[in-house]
Amino acid sequence: MRYKNIISILISVLVMLIFPWCAVTFISADGAMAACFLLFFAINPLASVAIGIVSGRSIRTSWFQPGLSASFFLLGTFLFFDMGEPAFILYAAVYLLLGYTAMLITSFIARKSIRRNYL
Repeated sequence: MRYKNIISILISVLVMLIFPWCAVTFISADGAMAACFLLFFAINPLASVAIGIVSGRSIRTSWFQPGLSASFFLLGTFLFFDMGEPAFILYAAVYLLLGYTAMLITSFIARKSIRRNYL
């Protein structure tokens, strides 16, 4: 399980920290706006759901991953964008909710399939 935690943490760092830095650093101002929309509305939610699915398979060892991903998002946006913008906190809350919902659904499905195998 340790390697799954490390992989999820690396994916969180890549998506929530490195991608915004690349958008701010390497893309022009006009393209950076489109890149940020793509990040905030497509890539980050998908990454949050994927991390929730991975952590839902073993909640005992991976319960912290969706929260860590949302924290990395807040850290990345506060470092590379305007620090006083309260909308980023709302985005982080939505990513946190998406991650934990995916984790709980995955855990429920895994438990149901284990019960079915015992019967």
